[in-house]
Amino acid sequence: MNPQITALLLCTIFLSLSHAHAHTVCIIGGGIGGASVAHFLRRYSPPEAISQIALFERHGVVGGRLATVTIAGETFEAGGSIIHPKNYYAWNYTLLLGLQPKVPSHSDDSLSLGIWNGHEFVYKTLNSNSKLPIVQRLVSIANSIIMALRYGILSLFRMNSFIEVTVNKFLRYYDGLESRPVFESVEAMLKWAGLFNLTTITLGEKLEEVGLSPILVQELVTVITRINYGQSVNISGLAGGVSLAGSGGGLWAVEGGNWQMAAGLINRSDVELHLNEEIESVYYLGDAYELNSTKGKSYNCQVTVVATPLDEVNILFNPAISIPLRKLQHTHATFVRGLLNPAYFGLDLVSDIPELVGTIESDDLPFTCISILKQHENDMTYKIFSRKAMADALLNKIFSVRVETVRINWAAYPHYHAPETYAPFILDGKHLYYVNAFENAASTMETSAVSAENIARLILSRIVEKPDSTSPNLKIYSSDSTVSGLRSEL
Repeated sequence: MNPQITALLLCTIFLSLSHAHAHTVCIIGGGIGGASVAHFLRRYSPPEAISQIALFERHGVVGGRLATVTIAGETFEAGGSIIHPKNYYAWNYTLLLGLQPKVPSHSDDSLSLGIWNGHEFVYKTLNSNSKLPIVQRLVSIANSIIMALRYGILSLFRMNSFIEVTVNKFLRYYDGLESRPVFESVEAMLKWAGLFNLTTITLGEKLEEVGLSPILVQELVTVITRINYGQSVNISGLAGGVSLAGSGGGLWAVEGGNWQMAAGLINRSDVELHLNEEIESVYYLGDAYELNSTKGKSYNCQVTVVATPLDEVNILFNPAISIPLRKLQHTHATFVRGLLNPAYFGLDLVSDIPELVGTIESDDLPFTCISILKQHENDMTYKIFSRKAMADALLNKIFSVRVETVRINWAAYPHYHAPETYAPFILDGKHLYYVNAFENAASTMETSAVSAENIARLILSRIVEKPDSTSPNLKIYSSDSTVSGLRSEL
């Protein structure tokens, strides 16, 4: 045989053997969850494990529920808008991608707050237009005294302690790979961190157990849960704890839009990106999955990851999958360039209206909150959250001037309750995975990243036959496992 032909055959055989166990991974959804799966797969997998990652996004841009809106020529966050200072994945993404963090104006500690019951402000902080540090400090001290007098020092201390304990337990998900196992279920993941019991009780019940005063729960806590999740204190204790943590200090965002984290991760993860391509069916063929898109195209993948909520999309799975019924909480975000009508709030001047108007739980209130995004020379840009669309007639009552209005209807997060039930991380017992199963515990940018990191390691634990010493810890942990150092439940 010709030596050149022999060499070519040997080379071909070697290449075929070296790629015999390489897998194609298809990811459905280009939000922070899908982008994070791609990132962690590339970061953790040995070179021969993953041959290709294809990501399908039904819209024309990536980012999912991270998006911006332009009103009167200026850009503002429209979806997930704030990041907690201890959201370490988001922080690392920002550094990795060379993005710039910024402090949103609406997270400023000097922001004036009013709690509106539909008739009057039951609670209102002081405000000052002075930029002098000494004046701002005095106003802050005065507001702390006002808050303590209304809600009680001990109750406020207990609330902060509850938040701190919850956050510290969540921080276990950043433990080193050598001590943090892979989780096959959301329940196992929560139990390992000592957070599961919080999903079996409502926030209201948990805070009563902790010893918070009823007025603190009915007013300040309710305002926070309505702003962050559009729901009352009847949400689960864990979702409520996450919501409360998102009202603290040190909050930040990415300059130019948080969506850039998803875009940046996708760009650097060697992903074959399919924009404007919706997957309408997933068929298991025995050794691979066939994904069929609305463009009439088909794709074969050994591993498929669903990184979008299945609650309001119409993907046909064959064989059929089974997940608990889940209702999504829709948040209507309305952006207005104009001026609020002080008479609507029983006030005389626009300057008398707090910069953040929160509301108590009442079916009679048409919005959950109104906040100032930016002050202009003659008017302002506001963001309104509501459970229903804000009709023009209603907006004309709330505003005396409206220059421009933009409306967005977000299927934002699950409608939380207690006890929670969870979809499996592995939807079919094979290689069909679901990132958004974790959302029933809590829904944030960071929890999506945490879930995605676990999904990436779960995939590798089941396709890499003999992980080398440099591979992440791929030990499986089930809810029945015993792990040293397991934290006690809340």
